[in-house]
Amino acid sequence: MKRFLILAVLASAAITTPSFAADVGVSVSIGQPGFYGQLDIGGYPPPQVIYSQPIVIQRVPMDRPPIYLRVPLGHAKHWRRHCGEYNACGERAYFVHDDWYNREYAPRYQEGHREFHEEYRDNRHEERMDDRREEHRDNRNH
Repeated sequence: MKRFLILAVLASAAITTPSFAADVGVSVSIGQPGFYGQLDIGGYPPPQVIYSQPIVIQRVPMDRPPIYLRVPLGHAKHWRRHCGEYNACGERAYFVHDDWYNREYAPRYQEGHREFHEEYRDNRHEERMDDRREEHRDNRNH
């Protein structure tokens, strides 16, 4: 019985803990150094890729173009284990070099999307300020 109670307490703690973490978030988007995922190569110079042939895990219709991804090197080496994380097991996948991503892709992407990111950042700032004002009002009323 004691073990059951301990397990129940641990399970409830594990279930409630993520609610605290939900308030803290880190968002990394395309063009930033920590981003991993699919890239839209259209309009960019040909990327430098890790392997000269695309990696295929499942059968892929040949009429679909390959996708380009930036992934950690260990994910590329063991793609069969990691393709599901990128929703790309049924795709012909090329993996771009980090230096190409940092030197070519990220700067051009950021330049082309600067207005969107600035507007998003400004909107998030306004939302946080509204949340703080509301929180302050709630604290004064209690």
